[in-house]
Amino acid sequence: MQINPEQLASRLRGPLAPVYFISGDEPLRVMEAADAVRAQARKQGYDEREVLSVQPGFDWSALETAAGSLSLFSQRRVIDLRLPGGKPGDAGSKALRAYAEQPPEETILLITAGKLEPSARRSKWVQALDQAGVVVFVWPLDAQQFPAWVRARMRQRGLDPTAEAVALLTERVEGNLLACVQEIDKLYLLQGEGPVDAAAVTAMVADSARFDVFSLVDAVLSGDGVRSTRILRGLQGEGVAAPVVLWALTRELRQLTTMADAVAGGEAIPKVLARFRVWQARKPVIGQALGRLSGAVCRDLLRRCALVDRIIKGRAAGNPWDELLQLALLLAGVRVFPATLFQQPA
Repeated sequence: MQINPEQLASRLRGPLAPVYFISGDEPLRVMEAADAVRAQARKQGYDEREVLSVQPGFDWSALETAAGSLSLFSQRRVIDLRLPGGKPGDAGSKALRAYAEQPPEETILLITAGKLEPSARRSKWVQALDQAGVVVFVWPLDAQQFPAWVRARMRQRGLDPTAEAVALLTERVEGNLLACVQEIDKLYLLQGEGPVDAAAVTAMVADSARFDVFSLVDAVLSGDGVRSTRILRGLQGEGVAAPVVLWALTRELRQLTTMADAVAGGEAIPKVLARFRVWQARKPVIGQALGRLSGAVCRDLLRRCALVDRIIKGRAAGNPWDELLQLALLLAGVRVFPATLFQQPA
């Protein structure tokens, strides 16, 4: 039986299946689904657990041995099989099919695996596991699903976030579920249960480091060259990786380019901000940037981002942090040299 992660909790309320196969490339959701199975198994008296980790050279006869061995301490047990690569090979495929055909009594086989290709999901061993128990394929959350997941996760912690708080946290973790959970836990520890607004999220992120890349972005967009320089040097001094700073500036530039083109096409800045769902607290700084930057300038700065990326990777000459400073100042509207369009070297 194939189900999605959201359906797993209801399926675990009754008698447990002999086999659970959980696969996906989102480690946090795979881990939490497996934790839910293990927790429910403990509640139902499956007190013993044997872990088998499939590494190069793994002997698949170990699964047969584990299935056939009798426990001295518990009548019920869990065989926890970890398949990181998601490919059991011929020997593993045969062993899993054989197990699924005759699963031992009072035993649960829990298999966690990485992402499976479509052909693997249609393989005989996966079909055999599907027929014997429950198969959960964990898919990454898309941009539309992620905010709802963030809101639900915050509410699980007893937090009651505003829409802007959810939007801000969603933006800052950029789809990284583990980082998001860490930030939510941090917010809970800092303020406890109750309402959460965008200011609380901003303060939480600011507390994580004396300077952060999001503060840099806001300073740059507001045209504050002095503060931008101070924050950038602070990031460098605190050992923040240059690619992280470049990522933040590039990401903002890409959206600014699209919005600037819309403004050039005759659309009013407030309407553009509303259409791109810019949260209320950031509208002033984004509006300031749109007032001074054209689409052509943004594209020119994106080309400079490409050069800085090559410098960071050692494929072009230059100092990454000096280049990042020039990029930040140009985006802030500070002219550090004659205003000519940047020409990317051939």
